[in-house]
Amino acid sequence: MGKAKSPRRVADNEALAVGTQIKGSAQKLNLVAALIRGKKAEDALNILAFSKRAMARDASKVLASAIANAENNHDLDVDALIVSEASVGKSITMKRFHTRGRGKSTRILKPFSRLRIVVREHEEEEA
Repeated sequence: MGKAKSPRRVADNEALAVGTQIKGSAQKLNLVAALIRGKKAEDALNILAFSKRAMARDASKVLASAIANAENNHDLDVDALIVSEASVGKSITMKRFHTRGRGKSTRILKPFSRLRIVVREHEEEEA
């Protein structure tokens, strides 16, 4: 018997990858994700490779994983892929403390973020 197979969360011509614990705030990661939304997958990888932002390296890994999922798991054409969705959300927040003068301490928050990238196979319209 067993459990029924869960339905796909994306369409048949899409593939997704999720980075669940990326070090840094969601606001900073969203600035990097905005650079690649709607771009071709190859162009998006180049943009992330030459970006000066530190979170671009982690976003590049997630995008490369989405491209690999599209190619290996869903048999999509890599050259026709576009980044249809790049959404960012909050993940865990580590709480630490820093000792201060006169026996006091302050709280330090170290946030983590989630990045969900969906790539879609784009059909070329010929006129």
